[in-house]
Amino acid sequence: MPDVRDLAGTVVVITGATAGIGRETARRLVAEGARVAIGGRREARLRELVAELGEDNAVGVVMDVRSPQDNARLVEAATGRWGRLDSVVPNAGIGRYGSILDGSDGELAAMMDTNYAGTVWTVRAAVPVLLAAGGGDVVVVSSVAGFRGGADEAVYAGTKHAQVGLAGALDRELREHGIRVTLICPAATTTEFAVGAGREAHDPRARVWLEPGDVADAVVTTLRQPRRVRTAVWTLWSMGQDS
Repeated sequence: MPDVRDLAGTVVVITGATAGIGRETARRLVAEGARVAIGGRREARLRELVAELGEDNAVGVVMDVRSPQDNARLVEAATGRWGRLDSVVPNAGIGRYGSILDGSDGELAAMMDTNYAGTVWTVRAAVPVLLAAGGGDVVVVSSVAGFRGGADEAVYAGTKHAQVGLAGALDRELREHGIRVTLICPAATTTEFAVGAGREAHDPRARVWLEPGDVADAVVTTLRQPRRVRTAVWTLWSMGQDS
């Protein structure tokens, strides 16, 4: 019998859940019997996903991860509905590709605030609840760009390096309290991420990219690990992508 955790009845907070990796993660977790509090900016998409997953299994919160207060509301939605929180998946992010001179100041600021500060605020909102429960999981969805950025993604890669540094330090800070911290770092994935900000809607390279479900499966596999095991960093490429 495999030595894996049963996720049935566990409660997971997911940001950036209205599309791509976040949406697929919510779907797969509910299929495992988990319940999800999902946050995102687009109310219509949140309503659609909650309806798909079932109101017994999902609650949606319209939010901006750049707001500490919005992150607190998302965590409170989970604990208020189900009385517990087991895991948090900071997944929300913005991609913007180009040189250091491309993009407006406002666009770059929004990406930096969303990708790094947004991760900090999500973790800060969840950790007190996880500490009170005696442990849990923080699974940060980042990118392989956090280890080696390309020539057309310097500012984006900087935000991902910041996430890598944050997660590594959090692992050392929180492990003794029973909280596992994992970085899931995929290569390019076929989502709407960064379309119109350096990526084309029908980029011919996408035929060899990862699918959102590939990354979602990594999140689920991480959470199903027995509590005696932790994965610090998981990098993913498709077989057709250079590493």
